[in-house]
Amino acid sequence: MEFTFQTDVGKVRAHNEDSGGVFENKFGILAVVADGMGGHRAGDVASAMATDYLRDLWAKEQEIISVKEAEKWLVEQFELLNKKLYTHAKNHEECYGMGTTLVVALCTKEFISIAHIGDSRAYLFNEFGFQQKTNDHSLVQELVRNGQITEEEAEHHPRRNVLLRALGTETEIKIDVTTLQTEEDQLVLLCSDGLTNKLSSDDLKGHLEKQVPIHEKAKELIHLANERGGEDNITVAIVQYRGFE
Repeated sequence: MEFTFQTDVGKVRAHNEDSGGVFENKFGILAVVADGMGGHRAGDVASAMATDYLRDLWAKEQEIISVKEAEKWLVEQFELLNKKLYTHAKNHEECYGMGTTLVVALCTKEFISIAHIGDSRAYLFNEFGFQQKTNDHSLVQELVRNGQITEEEAEHHPRRNVLLRALGTETEIKIDVTTLQTEEDQLVLLCSDGLTNKLSSDDLKGHLEKQVPIHEKAKELIHLANERGGEDNITVAIVQYRGFE
């Protein structure tokens, strides 16, 4: 497997509240994207705490060999992280109200387990096409699901950034988890809404299928989002399966 992680402050924001990374141990790869919220500094703290926690835990070489173990591990870590962030915000006045989105892909040779909360997304690109594998936990997506607005209307809705779920803002959370079988020559993309607010699914697919190294693909995606305004921080993580030994 090959992987890359890139993040950019964008063209408007003074600081970057996104965080994440791609971390490897002998059992597989853990890709993480977190988009912090809560104002100056607090968003940075929430997303960085989430990333640091998962990076350090994965470095201890968690032995995860089955889908059941992977999904259980992801749910447990999200719940522990939620308590950690909520308690930190409660005990530090400057962090009051902070939170973060979080999307994580646990990638092994046999399967990919994806967990998320908020509107950072995961996509899968392989011989069967390009598909979004997460559903945003946002007000606008709920309106789409209920048939109150169309997907096209959602793209330009004035409240499209209002989240219904996030990590660290409440004592109890609901996490979505899904597992996919691996295929040769497939690609997993995780990103914050700074990318998807500026690029359509066709844009993403068009750049991912280019015959260039994955770090160049990530760089081009971020560049295009910035060209189109770059009002938000932009973060991209890519894991590519090249075949199996």
